[in-house]
Amino acid sequence: MDTRERMLHAAADMLARGGRDAVSTRAVSAAAGVTAPTLYRLFGDKEGLLHALANYGFQQYLAEKQTAMTDDPVADLRSTWHVHVNFGLSHPAIYALMFGSTPSREGDRAGREALAMLRDIISRIAAHGRLRVSVDEATQLFYATGVGVTLMLIATPPADRDLDLATTALDHLLRATTTDAEPAARVPGVALRAVALREALRHDDQNDNTLTTNEQALLADWLDRLAAGNPTSSA
Repeated sequence: MDTRERMLHAAADMLARGGRDAVSTRAVSAAAGVTAPTLYRLFGDKEGLLHALANYGFQQYLAEKQTAMTDDPVADLRSTWHVHVNFGLSHPAIYALMFGSTPSREGDRAGREALAMLRDIISRIAAHGRLRVSVDEATQLFYATGVGVTLMLIATPPADRDLDLATTALDHLLRATTTDAEPAARVPGVALRAVALREALRHDDQNDNTLTTNEQALLADWLDRLAAGNPTSSA
């Protein structure tokens, strides 16, 4: 373990035991057996240390969240949702630093990367024709709800926690955003196809040589309105 990693281990231990306020440059330096100038050289200041600590926690988060993907993106969304919540409950202090401080400096990377991972799964749901709203809307809904539920559970004393809340919230979101809980006859086919086509075009490199920039923007606007069930312009 090199000096930098030793200091991050010490800071993570202090964060877990006493929260953000317990992490001081003097205490971390002493616990890691280095001088204060070493910490300043490696991290700049306390905010730089917290930023590095959030990234350090994110590596742990990635290691736990990298579950094998299946052919069912909705099932993958369920499994990664529970991995996310369980990570927060297992590492409450580092989770709060990573997600509870957004959009602060230390929370930025964790938030961006987690959002990108979530969006990839939801894009697959759209490509399968099983998403009832736009990819962007679904991503924001799942991200905001997942982080909010996890932070609320962390803030609740363990004896009072309703661990079924996370599953209940997930079920509500899936019913609102996917077709899995709806009879096929009730699913608006045009809207679903618009969502799927919008996402397919987003990742189609050949489309760049077929449509002009203005045509791509116009088509994207039409597909977004069809996906939302609003084919008429509000202008």
